[in-house]
Amino acid sequence: MVATTGESLVSAAAPTADPSGAAATATAPGADSPGHTPGTSTGAGLRDLLPPELAAVDDPREVAPADARDLTRQLLRRLATLEEGTREYSYVRTTLVEMNLSLVRFAIRRFDAHREPKEDLLQVGAVGLIKAIDRFDPSLGVEFTTFAMPTVLGEIRRHFRDTTWAVHVPRRLQELRISLARAQERLSQGLDRAPTVAELAEHLSLTPEEVVEGLTAANGHTAGTLDGGGPEDGDAPGPLGEQLGTDDHEFALVEDLVTLKPLIAALPERERRILSMRFCEDLTQSQIGARLGLSQMHVSRLLTRTLGQLREGLEDV
Repeated sequence: MVATTGESLVSAAAPTADPSGAAATATAPGADSPGHTPGTSTGAGLRDLLPPELAAVDDPREVAPADARDLTRQLLRRLATLEEGTREYSYVRTTLVEMNLSLVRFAIRRFDAHREPKEDLLQVGAVGLIKAIDRFDPSLGVEFTTFAMPTVLGEIRRHFRDTTWAVHVPRRLQELRISLARAQERLSQGLDRAPTVAELAEHLSLTPEEVVEGLTAANGHTAGTLDGGGPEDGDAPGPLGEQLGTDDHEFALVEDLVTLKPLIAALPERERRILSMRFCEDLTQSQIGARLGLSQMHVSRLLTRTLGQLREGLEDV
C-alpha cells in the first residue's frame, strides 16, 4: 500500500511543475539515472550545483544529528533564495527531507500503541515534514525542529482522525472522544475508580447526553469481526457469527401449508384429485386428463381456476 520510503519521499518532495510547465524532478543535472537520489554518487554537473555545505555529504540520511541541525539551518536559508521549480531548489529541498527524517521517526514513537504500520506513519509524517520545510521562514529566528514537530504530529493525527475510524463519525465526536479519554484517565487517577457519566460531564462542562453520545461514538473507532475464533474449549461458544440468528425460510412454508389445508379441504373432490395428481404425483395435464376422461385444455382451465381460488384465500387470511 505504501511505496518504498526513499522513492516516495523523493517524489513527494519534488515540485509539481517548473515555470515552463514541465514536471520538475528531484534529481539534479548529471545524475546517473532518473531514479537517482541525493544520497548517491553524483556527476560532475551536479557537483557544480551543490552548495559548499553539501560538497562533502555522501548521504544526507547518515549525517550526525548535530551536523544535521547546522546543515538544515544553512540549507533552509539557501532554499529561501532559490527559485521554486529549478533543479537546484528541488535538490536542496529533497536533501532537507532526507536529512530530517529522523525527526519523523522520533514523532511516530508517540503512536506505538496504534496498529498502523510504521511505514505508513513514516510516509504521513514525511508529508508533514515537507509542509514544514515549505512554510518555514528562516528570517524569524525560530529553530526548525520547534516549528516542524507540531506540523508533523498534526499530519499524523489528521491521518488517524480521517482514515483509521472503522465507522465514519462527525469530527466533533472524534474530538469529543479524545477529550473523554483524557478526562477518564485523569479522573480515574484521582478517584481510584472509573468516573461516572455525571462526573465526566461536570469535568468537561458538558451535558450527560453529550457525554453518552461521545462514549457511543468511540465504539466506531475500531470494529471486530463476526468470524473471529472463539475459545478452543469444545463447551464454549464459537465465533459470534455462528451464534447470531438468521431468518428461516422454512417457517414461511409451514405457515402456507397450515393456511392452505382448510382451503384445499373445501374444494370439490375432482379439483382435489387434480391438485394431488399434478403436484404430488407430478403428472402432466395430458396424463391427468387421460385418467379423468377430460381433455388437456379442460384440465388446464380447472387447474388455473383452482389455483386462483387458493391464492385469493391466502391473501384474505
